[in-house]
Amino acid sequence: FVEEAWRTGVDVFRIFDSLNWMESIAPCIEHVRKKTGGLAEGSICYTGDILDPSRKKYDLGYYIRLAKDIENAGAHILGVKDMAGLLKPDAAFMLIQALKSEIDIPVHLHTHDTSSIQTATYLKAIEAGVDVVDVALGGLSGLTSQPNFNSVLEMLRFHERENPMDTEKLAAYSNYWEAVRNYYYPFESGLRSGTGEVYGHEIPGGQYSNLKGQAISLGLEDRFTDITKMYGQVNDMFGDIVKVTPSSKVVGDMAQFMVGNDLTVDDIMTKGETISFPESVKSFFRGDLGQPYGGFPAKLQSIVLKDEKPYTGRPNAHLEPIDFERDFKEFKRMFKNGMGRELEITDFLSYRLYPKVFMEAYNNHVKNGNVINVPTKNFLYGMQVGEEIMVELDKGKKVLISLMLKGEPDEAGQVNLFFKINGQLRNVLIKDSRVNVTKKENKKADASNAKHIGSPLQGSLSDVLVKEGQEIKKNQPLFIIEAMKMESTVVATSDGTVDQILIEAGALVGSDDLIIILN
Repeated sequence: FVEEAWRTGVDVFRIFDSLNWMESIAPCIEHVRKKTGGLAEGSICYTGDILDPSRKKYDLGYYIRLAKDIENAGAHILGVKDMAGLLKPDAAFMLIQALKSEIDIPVHLHTHDTSSIQTATYLKAIEAGVDVVDVALGGLSGLTSQPNFNSVLEMLRFHERENPMDTEKLAAYSNYWEAVRNYYYPFESGLRSGTGEVYGHEIPGGQYSNLKGQAISLGLEDRFTDITKMYGQVNDMFGDIVKVTPSSKVVGDMAQFMVGNDLTVDDIMTKGETISFPESVKSFFRGDLGQPYGGFPAKLQSIVLKDEKPYTGRPNAHLEPIDFERDFKEFKRMFKNGMGRELEITDFLSYRLYPKVFMEAYNNHVKNGNVINVPTKNFLYGMQVGEEIMVELDKGKKVLISLMLKGEPDEAGQVNLFFKINGQLRNVLIKDSRVNVTKKENKKADASNAKHIGSPLQGSLSDVLVKEGQEIKKNQPLFIIEAMKMESTVVATSDGTVDQILIEAGALVGSDDLIIILN
C-alpha cells in the first residue's frame, strides 16, 4: 500500500501506532525510507495530561523516550498527534520545548478543537519552537475538526514567526466549503459548541461523529451522553490506553455494548464468563492491535478471551502471506465485468485491506453505475418536482435532467417518475420503501432462561454459525451480529444441542431478540 501510495502521489507518510508501540512504528519508518522517496513522519499519539501529577503513566519522560526512539528509527519528522484535543496550552509549551531540546528533527503538531481552546495550544507550541501545525479552512474548522486556519493566521499577524498568506483568498475558499458542508450535516458530530467534557472521556475528534452514527444505528441516540461517559469508564477498565484508530473503536464498541445492555464495569468483572463481547474487543485483547504500554489488565483479558490464548508478537506475524501476482490475477477474474474499466493493483489492495467496504462499493457500482458526477445535493437528497439539473457525464458530454412528475404508489409500492432528459420524456418505475412498512416484532429472549440465546445489540444477523440439532460446546461461536462496522460473535455459555434457530441470517434484529434455543 505504501509503495503504491508513493507511486500515485503521496509524499509524506505520517506513521503512527494506535498504542504507540515501537515494534510496529519502527519497521514502517524503515519501509518508507527503503521503498519510497517520501518523508517518513514517525508520530507520537498524545493522551493523558502531562501537567497532572496524579497521571504518571504518560508523563513527559514517556514522550521524550518515545520521540528519541522514533528519531533513532530513522524518521525525517516527528509528529505529535493529539487526536482528542487533550493537549492544553501550558502542556504544549512544556512538551514542544522538551522535544526540541532532545531531538534534532522537525516537530509537527496535530490537534482537534473539540474543547475550543486548541488555538491557544498552537500559540504556546509556536512560542516553544514547533515547526508545523495542522489547521482547517475556517468553514470546515473547529469542534472535532482542526483549529481555524484563517484565525490562526490573524493570531500570528506581526508575530515574529508569522507566515504571511493571502487571507482574502483563504476567506473565499472558506466560504465555498462552508456552503458545501451544509449538504453533509447528517454526518456531523452533533456538537454545537466546544466541550470541556473531552478531557474526561478522551474521545478522538475523528471518532466523535462516527460514534454518534453508530449510536443511532443501535437505537441508542437518546443515550449518547451515557455512551460518552461510559467511554471514559471503559478506558480506565482497559488500563488507560492510547485511543486512536483503531484502538479508539475498541473502546467505543465496548462503551456502546455496555450501555445497550445496561452493563456496568462491575458486571463485566463479575459476570464476564457469560457475556459475548464485541469482536473488536476480543481482537484487541488477543493482541491483534499490538501491545499496550504497561500491558493488558490480566483479569479482564482472561474474561474477554475465555479459552483463547493471546499472543505478544507483532500481529502481522500471524497473517498468511499474500502471493500478489497470483491473487491479483484471481481478483481481476472475479471482478472483471463490474467496474467498466481495467482493474488496478490499488483496487486489489482496497479489497484485501477492507473486503466488506470494497464489496459494498463494488455492488453499488454494478447496480447504479458511476454516480460520481451526480451533484452532491441530489445524490444525498434527491430531486424536487420541477427541479432542473445539469450532469456532466464526461468531458464535453452533459445532460439536462428535469423531474416533471411524481406518481402515486400502486398496491405494490411502485412509483412512476417522469423526467425530461435533454428534452426527451423518460419514465422510471421505482419502489418506494416507505410504503406499507410494517415493523416485525421478534420474540424476546428470557433473561432468566439459560437456554435462550438472544442478540446483544440491534443490528443485522450477518451469519448463523450452527444448525438445528448440532451439538455445541461452551464458548463455541453461534452467530454474528453486525451494526455499523461493529461485530459481536455470540458464543454458547454451556454445552448443549441447538434445538431451534428462530431467525435466519440476513435479518434485522433488535436487542434481546431470541435467535437460538438450546436443549
